[in-house]
Formats: sequence, structure tokens, C-alpha cells
Amino acid sequence: MTRTVSDSDSVRRLNRGLVLGGLRMQGAQSRTALAGLTGLSHASITAIMGDLLAQGLVAELAGERADGRSRGRPPTNVHFNRAAAYAALFEIDVNRCRLSLVDYGGVLVDRIETEISPKTFEDTPPCSFFTERLATLTARNPTARATLRRVAISVQGILERNGHGLRWSPIQHLAGHAFGADLSEEIGLPVTLHKRGRLLAEGVRWLDPSLHDASVATVFIGSTVAMGVTFRGQIMGRGDEGATEFGHMNHTPNGALCRCGMRGCIEAYAADYGVLRNAYSVPESAQPAPAVPAQQYSSLMHRAETGDRAATHAFNLAGRAVGYGLGRMLAIYDPSHILIVGPGARALELMRPEINQALNASLVCKINGLPSIVAHHDEKEPIFRGLLMKTLNDIDQSDFAALPGSEKIDAGT
Repeated sequence: MTRTVSDSDSVRRLNRGLVLGGLRMQGAQSRTALAGLTGLSHASITAIMGDLLAQGLVAELAGERADGRSRGRPPTNVHFNRAAAYAALFEIDVNRCRLSLVDYGGVLVDRIETEISPKTFEDTPPCSFFTERLATLTARNPTARATLRRVAISVQGILERNGHGLRWSPIQHLAGHAFGADLSEEIGLPVTLHKRGRLLAEGVRWLDPSLHDASVATVFIGSTVAMGVTFRGQIMGRGDEGATEFGHMNHTPNGALCRCGMRGCIEAYAADYGVLRNAYSVPESAQPAPAVPAQQYSSLMHRAETGDRAATHAFNLAGRAVGYGLGRMLAIYDPSHILIVGPGARALELMRPEINQALNASLVCKINGLPSIVAHHDEKEPIFRGLLMKTLNDIDQSDFAALPGSEKIDAGT
């Protein structure tokens, strides 16, 4: 009997998860549309929706008739109740920290931005830094405090396998602290850490529905170089804890010094600090700049666009490094789309000649031709969207898919 109850509960959880996932993917839907989307019967959808409405997780919205006529009763759509839950999302890199409060419907409620310097986490322990900003955010939004469900943090670097901190990061003094676990204990909520590259891959799927089931390589170029990859809609890689790093693929043995301490990484030529170093003919063995102001990086682009030879040469070297890296990727993985995001997306046309020349040197491109490479100029949106949707999906499936008290429900009901 216990086995039957357990199986029944598993089916209920799965079906509720399907409904929540359908709403998350397609937005407000009628019950009929949800039945078609999930493959569940109308009776199952009606029962599940009754439970979700009673719990206050969803709300009914007046819909519009598909035929555009005004007569007759319009369909009633259902969508998430925005006040049912909240999540706090940190995006952190070498230059800035952005903390966003979002509601259960995925709407941005509030945002706090803080500049990051090389001394930020030397002066303030990471857990204290996150705790202080989270306290400010919840003080500004007291109604969200009681239903805050998750804190999620986008980071640069290589995660510890337990997901509690970073083994290495270009953000100085951030690695070596179990700040994820410490913050979770401090605030009494789940805290998850996510690699930027995987969030890029997740984010572009949500930003462009046509890419949801596509094979896409998304390359971030800016303060670092990173890549997120999907294969027919599935995120590829070793997981958030893995050490997969496109930017730290070796481009030139014993070449330019990278922030990671190795020499010859793609990032050492293509990241903003690599471009800065080459534009001013600084020796390759020189320690990389800990951070490059956005206006300085933009100034280098402007110089190259107006014909400055030193800046043009620096972006040529960046394009060559990215191009050869993409060529190696294409030897083992052939995406239908390659997207360039981040501050460096604006420099794509400066880098494109060298990217194309490097790709033309690969067998795959000689046979199949050059892939289409396009720029997406706002890197914050794919990362934010990826973090947002991953966190809300976690809340859906981990917190709300299970029916409260389901262990008490008779298997025959």
C-alpha cells in the first residue's frame, strides 16, 4: 500500500511539474491550451489547477477570444500569482555586482548595483558582502521578505564540486570561501551558485524562442571570455561544478599571461585586459590589469574604428584567438548558431576578419563553409534571463510541484 501511495504521489508531482513548466515556458494559458501543451487530460488539468489556485500559486486572468470577436464568453487564462514567491539574484563579475529582486511571475521588482574593485573581497568577507546587500534589498521590499524562496548567484570562475564556493575566480579574493553555504546558513534559505557560461546558454533559449531546441554556442567577450553551449536545446558541459572553460583553452603555448596564472589562454588575448595590454604594447609577461573600466574598453574600440593601428592590431589578435578557439570547437561540435555577447560584441566587426581567417584554416569550415556568427549587444540580459528562469524553475519543481500533504492522500483518490 505504501508503494502505491508513493507511486501516486510521484505521478501527482510529475503532473504538477508539467503544468508549472508549461506556464513557465509559454506564459499565461487557458486550461485547454495547457492540456495540449502538457499532454494531460482536461480532467487532470482541472484538478491540478484547482489545487494551484487554492494554494495561491496561480491566478485567473481574463483572456481574449482567438477569433477576435467581442460576443460570447472569452476564455479564462491562468498564470503565476506574482506575490506567491520571490527570488534574489546576484550577478557578479570583476567590475560590478548586480542584485535583483524578482517575483514568481518573473517580473523585476527592485535592483541594487555595486561597483567591485580588486580590494572589495579583501576588505569585506564574501558572505558579509552578500548578506549586507540582501538585507538592504529586503528592507526596501518588506512584503517580499516573508515569501523569499531562493538566492541565486552568477559567478565567474571554477566552482567547488560541492557548489558552496569557488576554487578559482578572476574576481580577486572571492575564491577559497564557502560563501554559498555560509550565506544559506546566515539567511535560512537555499543559495545556489551558477557559472556564467551555462547561464548564457540557458538565457538565449528563453530570449529567442526559435533557439529553444537549437544547438547554440554563446560566447561572452569582455572582462573574461566564456562559452555556454546547447545541443538541440539541452545544456552541455560537466555541470555547474565542472571546470570547462573556453576562455582558458590554450591558444599560444607559453604565450601571454592570463589572469588564471597560465600562459597563452584565449582570454589573455581576447578579454578586455588582453586587448588593453596589446594596444599599448605591454609585454605579454606583464601581470594583467585586475579590472578594465568600461569606458576605457569602449575607447579602445573607438580608436580601432577610426583607424588607430595599435588598437586595430590588438583587436586583430583578439579575433585570431577567438577564431582558432571556435575552429577547435567546430571540430567536435557543430552548432547551428554562434552568438557573441558581452561588451566585446560591439567589437565583433573589428575581430571578424581574423575570426574568419582562422576558421578558414580548419577542415570543417573548408568543407561546410563559415558558420553564421552574430552579435547580441547586451550581455546582461542573457545572463540575467538564464539566472532568472533557472531559479524560478527550481522553485517550481522543488518547492511547489509536490502537493502539500500528499503523503496523507489515499492511493485510490
